Amino acid sequence: MPQTKKGLQQNPHAVREIREKNLEVAIGRQVRDLRKRQRMTVADLAGQAGLSVGMLSKIENGVTSPSLSTISVLAHALRVPLVQLFSGYEEARGCMHVKAGDGVEIEREGTRAGHQYQLLGHIGSNNSGVVVEPYMITLESPSDKFPIFQHEGIELLYMIDGTMTYRHGDQRYVLEAGDSLLFDADAPHGPEDLSDLPIRYLSIITYPQSR
Repeated sequence: MPQTKKGLQQNPHAVREIREKNLEVAIGRQVRDLRKRQRMTVADLAGQAGLSVGMLSKIENGVTSPSLSTISVLAHALRVPLVQLFSGYEEARGCMHVKAGDGVEIEREGTRAGHQYQLLGHIGSNNSGVVVEPYMITLESPSDKFPIFQHEGIELLYMIDGTMTYRHGDQRYVLEAGDSLLFDADAPHGPEDLSDLPIRYLSIITYPQSR
């Protein structure tokens, strides 16, 4: 039965303000914007922070790298948390492009002839706190026994070709091309019957990043 359409909690098309990739420039812009917002002159802020007007001008223009102690006194003079002066900085974000057929073929526990697992990409440590592992799985031959997996996280299956019966816990689901299955991966799960070969499906596993 089709699910009732609900509004998204996040706007997928929303774009946050453009951030600066150069740390010194990002700090300088924040200092200047905060100073102007508080209707302070360069001389006013320099006096309160114990800096020369020339040094403050260099910081605001991003041509010098201020020490942490200097950033701290500026934040105090501007009456904002120190971290706010870093808020305009855009850290490098992970991205991986894998061309068709270039996924890394891996051995997964229970893998056998006719069962192919291709890891489509991997991003290690990141600020989201979440690890995502996308696999393209191809099943080309029937087998007497299929592996049952159980691991932490959430998993999404999306069927591309073929038909199979997939077990999750005590439930069985017949999955055909275009079907999807989203589930808690901590319950035993795996394919139980391959009724229309070859089968190809996308498996996306997400789990918390180790801290």
